[in-house]
Amino acid sequence: MNWFIENISTAIGKKLLMAVTGLGFVGFIFVHLVGNLNFYFGKEVFLKYVETLHKLDPLIFVAELVLLGLAVIHVSTGTLLFFQNLRARKTRYAVNKSAGGRTIGSRTMPYTGFFILLFVILHLFQFHFIDRSQMTPYDAAVNTFGNIGFALVYIVAVILVALHIRHGFWSLFQSLGLNHEKYMPLIQTVGIIFAVAIAVGFAFVPIYIRAVI
Repeated sequence: MNWFIENISTAIGKKLLMAVTGLGFVGFIFVHLVGNLNFYFGKEVFLKYVETLHKLDPLIFVAELVLLGLAVIHVSTGTLLFFQNLRARKTRYAVNKSAGGRTIGSRTMPYTGFFILLFVILHLFQFHFIDRSQMTPYDAAVNTFGNIGFALVYIVAVILVALHIRHGFWSLFQSLGLNHEKYMPLIQTVGIIFAVAIAVGFAFVPIYIRAVI
C-alpha cells in the first residue's frame, strides 16, 4: 500500500493514473456511441435498446459507480498535475510553444477537460436525470436538440472530447511505457481515426434530429 501511495504521489504516477482512468472513459465513450446508433433506426428501436439497458439495472448501477470513481480520480489527478505544472513554470520560455512535439491537444488538455466536465454534468441533467414517466430518452433528445443553442453546444463539446481523446490516446501508451518509435506513428493514426469517428458519430445526432425528425 505504501508503495502504491509513494508511486502515485509522483508526477509519473499521476500520469499513469490519468492514463488508466482515461482508458476506461475511452471504452465507455465507444460503447455509448454504439448504443446511440440505435437512434437512427427510429424511436421504437431506440426505446427497445433503452428498455434492454433497464433490465440490466444492477449492472448499470455498478458501472455508473465505477465511472464516477474514474471521474473523481481523473479530474482530481488532472487538476493536481495542472497546478503542479503551473508552479514548476517559474519563468516563461521565449520559444515556440509548438516545439518539442507540443500540439493543440496537449496544450489545451486541462481546459478541454474542464469544459467536458461541465458538459457531462449538463448532459446528465438533460438525458439521465429526467422524469421518465413524463418523457422518454428519445423525446428528451428530440426536445433538447430542437433548441439550436443546445445543439451547437453539444457539437462543440463532442469536438472538444475528440481533441481530448486524440492527444490522450497516444499519451496513454507513452505513460504506460508502451511507446516505440516504430509503432507510435500507427498508434497516433489510430488515435486520430478514433477521435474523428467519435466527433462525427456523436455530432451527427443533433444534425440528424434537426434535419430529419
